[in-house]
Formats: sequence, structure tokens, C-alpha cells
Amino acid sequence: MSQTLPVRWTARGATALRGGRPWRPTPYQFAGFLFFLVMSLAYWRVPLCCDAGQHAAVVERLRADLLHPRHPSADLPGAGSPYYSPYAVVQGLFARLTGLTGWEVVKLTGPVNLLVLLTGLGRFVRVLSPRPWAPVLALGAMTLLWGTERAWWSGYLGLMSMTGTLGYPSACAAGLTFWAWALTGARARDAGPVRFVGPSGQRGLAGYAGTGVLYGVILLVHPITSVAAGLGAVALVAGWQRGRRAAVAARWAVTCGAALLVAGSWPYFDVFALATDGSVDAMHRGLYLRLGERYGLALLGLPALWLRWRRSARDPLVLMFAADCLVVAYGWVSGHYTYGRILGLALVPPQFALAVELAAARPWPVWRRVLGGAAAAGACAGFLTVHAGAVVPRALDPVGFAQPPRWPSYDWAARYIRPGEVVITDGYYAVHAIAGHGANLAAPAWPDPALDERQRRRLLADVRAYLAPDSTRTERTALARRHRVRWLLLTRWHPVPEEAVVVAWSRRTGEVLARVGG
Repeated sequence: MSQTLPVRWTARGATALRGGRPWRPTPYQFAGFLFFLVMSLAYWRVPLCCDAGQHAAVVERLRADLLHPRHPSADLPGAGSPYYSPYAVVQGLFARLTGLTGWEVVKLTGPVNLLVLLTGLGRFVRVLSPRPWAPVLALGAMTLLWGTERAWWSGYLGLMSMTGTLGYPSACAAGLTFWAWALTGARARDAGPVRFVGPSGQRGLAGYAGTGVLYGVILLVHPITSVAAGLGAVALVAGWQRGRRAAVAARWAVTCGAALLVAGSWPYFDVFALATDGSVDAMHRGLYLRLGERYGLALLGLPALWLRWRRSARDPLVLMFAADCLVVAYGWVSGHYTYGRILGLALVPPQFALAVELAAARPWPVWRRVLGGAAAAGACAGFLTVHAGAVVPRALDPVGFAQPPRWPSYDWAARYIRPGEVVITDGYYAVHAIAGHGANLAAPAWPDPALDERQRRRLLADVRAYLAPDSTRTERTALARRHRVRWLLLTRWHPVPEEAVVVAWSRRTGEVLARVGG
């Protein structure tokens, strides 16, 4: 006699949603979401400063002419300027479509870059370790374990620095670097056979080519970050890749070829010519000063790196840190101080190694408890001495934490200056900010491969001659005509020339805007 057995049907649709396991965020999803909200608000509450004016000026030039933009801050040709990267072109296109100004686009880009950074960090740390708390601790180490003195530079991922630099191309490049390392590490660990297109693109040559495209974009977006990105890629492959050497070389040759093809085909500038350009080295010498005060807390991760080296001399984080240190040292010895800018990512190996080590399940041995206590003390020291002011508003500050810079706005002057008109200014803030409103400077503030450095220095000499106390009206008129100067933006310490007409002034800074040239 047959017996009918009960059958359990698989729940689908709404029934599955009601009866399935409820979704719960991972520790990093929860912490990352909170960090995204807090950091976005911290970034938006602080006025843009420093290099933001230059990046806003780039957007303004692209908004005016997307295909053939002029020099970012002067009435000169812009062909060959590395500021016109894919990142900037996307910003310029967005500005053209929305009608937003360069300053507004740079401000809005900050949270987008932060999202790229957070997702890339999470993906890369998951490649390093499956421990669920490792990405959370890596985020804390990356933003707090720097030093007890402010380190503020483009590409630096400290909490304080990010309040002013999240809208820069370097922040996007750092996030893309984490994504590229995650893809590289995952493929380096995959020793299976290679097809043109593999499952989910994991083993396919198309996946290796796609990874190369990402490295090529990083090279174009922020060339100095690509140095650290490339060193990290080599470290991951050297540490984890196994298999026949010929097959391994063929796989990664596809990646390198794709990266070089993308970088070499960019029409706005020749990225490979930047390797021989040393015009900006001198301005980066400060990166090598007071290293202990600015970066010393990151050394708390050295014991974790040593443990990884004991387990495997080919550990990728160990190799990455060693390579980064060699490049930074080369920058100091050779005088190419620009290489000091990779310090923003050179500290990642000890920071992430420490995070992975402290994410281990309990109970902890004595040495790990000591390491964890030291890391917690270092994070508190970094937060209280440098980073607290980034997220604690002055109105809620009980002790007077150091706050991010608050530069004055030049909206009051930009109302009178039409796009493309030439300005002479003697103010430090103004010379870095006014070009972001569409104005042109008589002499660019920053070196740029698009402009011969000797010509830039001649322009600076003309500006100094115009502003000199002993200059005559005839000399000033001749210089104004030669450079088509329309406006003077002068600090309260500089007398207004007799031929200039004051049209506006700032109550905050005392600066005046005066019209010249008719």
C-alpha cells in the first residue's frame, strides 16, 4: 500500500520574505553608514579651502569648453594640464548639465568620493581577512592612527584632513585604489585555469583587462596615487599568486597592457611626460618634516606587520610597506619630494595589519591584549590632539579642540567679476580661491606642465612689479594693458592705486575689489 509523503514547498516571493531569515547589517555596513553621515556633515559644514579653488577652477574651465579647456587659472592655453583628468571631465560635464558652479560641484563630490572610499576599503579588507570586525577597525586605524600633529594634504586619509580634501581627485583615486587592490588580491589568490570570460569574470582574461582599465583610470585621475597603487598591486601578486610563471606573467601582462592603453589614449594630457616634470618637487619638501609628530602613531601597526612577516615573508602587506618606504626614501634622497605624497597610502599596510590582528576572536593572548590597549590609547591620542575638531562643532566643543581651517569666501567679489576677466591680487587666500569663480589670474599660483615654469615666473615678476610700493602709474598701466588686467583684489594692508576704482569690500577680511583698465 502506497503512502503519500508530505512535501515541503520552497517559499517564494512575499512568502519567502516573511518566512526567510531577516536581513541584518554587518558591523562594517552599520559603522560605515554612520561614518558616511558624520563625515559628510563634517565636510559640508567647513568652508572649502586650500586647493579647492584650483579644482573648482578646473570645473569652471570645462564647463565653459569641455573639449578644449583653457589653463585652470590663467588666460593661457590649457593643453597638457594634468588637472583635466577623467574625474574632472565628469565633473565638468555634470556642471554643464546642471548649471552648478565649480565650487558647488566640488562640494557635492565629497560624499561621492567618500562612498567610493568606504566601499573600496570594505572590499579590500575582506580580501585580507574574513573577520567581520576587520573593516571597522581598519576604518578607525586609517582615520585616527597618524600622529599628534596635524598632517593636512591632498590624498591623506586622516579624519581632520578629509574635512577639506574629500572633494579632491586624490580622495576618489584612493577609493579606486582600494577597489583595484581588492580585485587584484582576489585574482592573485585564484590559481584556476584562465578563460577569456570566467565565472563572474573571476578567472577570465576580460576580468584582468578590466582591472587594468581601473589602474589606468587611477593613473589619469591622480598620478602620484597610482605609484602607491602600482606598488600595492605588485605586492599582492608577488605575495599570493601561485602557478606557472609563464601563465601568471601572461595574465598580468593583460592587466598592464590595458592600464597603459587607457592612460596613453587620454587626449587631454600626456601622463607619461609627468614622470620627468619636477616643477612641483620643491613645494612638497614639507612632507618630510616632523615625520614622527605627523605619522608616528601609525607605527603602532609595526608589531602586526612583524607577525605577518613571521608567518610568511611574502605577505602582501609586508611587501607593500617595504616598497612604499623605499619610494618615500628615494624621494628624500633624490630631491623628488613629490613622492612623499604617497605617505597617505604608505601608512595603510601597518594600519590594516593592526586592524586584522585585533579583529581576531577572543579570548586573546596577553600580547594581543597589550597590542589592543596600545592601539586604543594611540587612537584616543590622535583623536584628542588632532582629529576631534573635525567632527565636534565649535559650539559643542567643551575643551577647545583644533578646528579645520576656515577660509573666507569670495562670493562678494565674484558678483562683479565676469568669467574670464583677469585679476591681480596680493592676498594668500584670494590667489588660491578667486579662479574657482571663473576669473583668471595674471599669474597662476601653482606650477602646471601646461605652462612653462619660466613663463610662470615671468608673470609672477610682473605681478610683483605692479604691486611694488615704488611702481608708477605709467608702469602699472602698461602692465595692466599687457596682461589685460581688469580687477585688483587687495588686502587691507596694500594701498589702492590712484587709477583704480573701488567697487566692493569684505567686512570679514577688509579686502577691497577695485576696477582698472577702463
